[in-house]
Amino acid sequence: MKIKLIPDITFKHFRGDLFGGVTAGIVALPLALAFGLQSGLGAAAGLYGAIFISFFAALFGGTNTQISGPTAPMTAVSMVVVAGIMANFEGDIEKALPAILMVFLLAGLMQIALGVIKVGQYIRYIPQPVVSGFMTGIGVIILITQLLPALGYYPKEDMAFVNEFKPLAEEVILERILLQEAAEDLLVLEDFEETVRRARDITEADIMTEARALAGKEASGVMGAIKLLPRALGNINLADLIMVLLTLIIIYGFKRITKAVPSSLVALIVISAGAFFLLPDYRTIGDIPSGFPEINLGFISAVDFGTIWPYLPMAISLALLGAIDSLLTSLVADNLTKTRHNPDQELFGQGIGNSIAAFFGGIPGAGATIRTVVNIEAGGKTRLSGMIAGLLLLVVLLSLGPVASKVPAAVLAGILISVGIGVMDWRGLRHLKWWPRAEVIVMLLVLGLTVFVGLVEAVLAGFILAAIIFMKKIADVIDNRTKMAPIKNFSREVPWEDEEKTLNQFGDKVYVKHLDGPLFFGFASRFQEMIKALPDVKVVILRLDKVPYVDQSGLYAMEDAVQELQDAGIDIAFVGLHGQPQEMFERFNLVPGLVPKERCFETFADCMNWLKGHLNGNSKASGQVSEKANA
Repeated sequence: MKIKLIPDITFKHFRGDLFGGVTAGIVALPLALAFGLQSGLGAAAGLYGAIFISFFAALFGGTNTQISGPTAPMTAVSMVVVAGIMANFEGDIEKALPAILMVFLLAGLMQIALGVIKVGQYIRYIPQPVVSGFMTGIGVIILITQLLPALGYYPKEDMAFVNEFKPLAEEVILERILLQEAAEDLLVLEDFEETVRRARDITEADIMTEARALAGKEASGVMGAIKLLPRALGNINLADLIMVLLTLIIIYGFKRITKAVPSSLVALIVISAGAFFLLPDYRTIGDIPSGFPEINLGFISAVDFGTIWPYLPMAISLALLGAIDSLLTSLVADNLTKTRHNPDQELFGQGIGNSIAAFFGGIPGAGATIRTVVNIEAGGKTRLSGMIAGLLLLVVLLSLGPVASKVPAAVLAGILISVGIGVMDWRGLRHLKWWPRAEVIVMLLVLGLTVFVGLVEAVLAGFILAAIIFMKKIADVIDNRTKMAPIKNFSREVPWEDEEKTLNQFGDKVYVKHLDGPLFFGFASRFQEMIKALPDVKVVILRLDKVPYVDQSGLYAMEDAVQELQDAGIDIAFVGLHGQPQEMFERFNLVPGLVPKERCFETFADCMNWLKGHLNGNSKASGQVSEKANA
């Protein structure tokens, strides 16, 4: 499937697309605000991302009914990116924002490149244990990181905790002064007076700002939340905790009444209204600017690429994660609509959506499964539905920004907890005891690495381990299916149909080896061991009829085995050599270099005709030699 720069748009199903897009947009609204808040850039960033990714990913994407926007996995990685870069900019979001947006832009550009080079078709080969462990790990991350907000505890506002970082804050500020002087060529002994003068300019407010940044860094992520949980339990804000619990009750309870209206939206409206009228002072999600968001092109020139370089792996992880997330959702859409998506076009569209969102300060996103299913069930059939969902969110931004800014932060914490629960692979967890042990190990490894190490490391380690286990299984299967025995012993095993007439004809002079499956590096060493274990024979026939593929390791193993047998005076014949294995054997001169083409037979019957003459000829030659010796 080719990538189209100008996708086809049809209005044949406008009514269904309108209902589907509006419904999906309503579902997306509370999630967009929640994901924006979780990312660390604010609720507005989540709304911006939902608007532009939904519209442009639908316009240029390859899945007609896909609804895109910020998702739980993408937000989890974005949160890590934001926290890491802000730590390098003294916790100042204004200074860190250009670098953060550049990472988001790079992720989008990488997705465009993935679509252009047609990587989309390979995403489906990611093993299920890796996906299961990864998604469950994402859910655990969301649950743990929302524990502190759910309890109403915010580390930067706990002055007793912040004050613990004041000595370190003073050291950091002094070190920064020294680095500035070094850059200005002022750092010499006689100029320490300048250092002292600059140090005197440091105010208590500067120290507290740095201390809050350090406290926030200490509290960030999974480990930070776990470390501060005892402190949070001792400083519970009952109002926030009650709002979180009521939010969860509405989300799960309202679904039992009806699914026509998104329960998360009901919870958002009900709890927000209750807090607005009943609580005189509650924590809101912060200001959401009204009006069309301003495009920001200046961050490109403002970026120090030396600062971004350490976070390039995170940009790669965002790109790959977004690709996986989107294409898995595309498969769900295909199953529901009985259609077929274009994976490379979908990556192209997702990349454009994420790139444009970065210019407007939005967080990255991907195809969202729940919103896509809602769209399809409401009647969405074409890419117009996703575009309408984005336009609806834009209308909300233009007209209801001040109202949305009054939403309690606790409500979004409750919504995120429900998202964390929902994103976990409960089906895989329920079936865990029936999985093969090796797959359980892969799943748990990916889960642990996702939560406690990093998402990129988790996927890479899981993929590598799963690949090794898969190769071991394939090698075992080939080993079990590979038959090797003298022809006279075929009665002890099931011979191939064309070999039954040759039983007991040649005794132990001939050895037939069946190869059943690919000859690749996972099986290469075992193949060599089998060859070394052969008894003393005159001819070895290698049946390659069922070998579909040979890699470089397998080829070298075959070459070494043939050479070793020939050095021992054993003749080699191939039967059924064809396709890719034949091309490899001829390209690397195994045929005719070691085994002449005259000994490469299409059928076993042709080989038997040659074998009869070959063995009879050898027998006569041996007899003549014996007669001459006796004479």
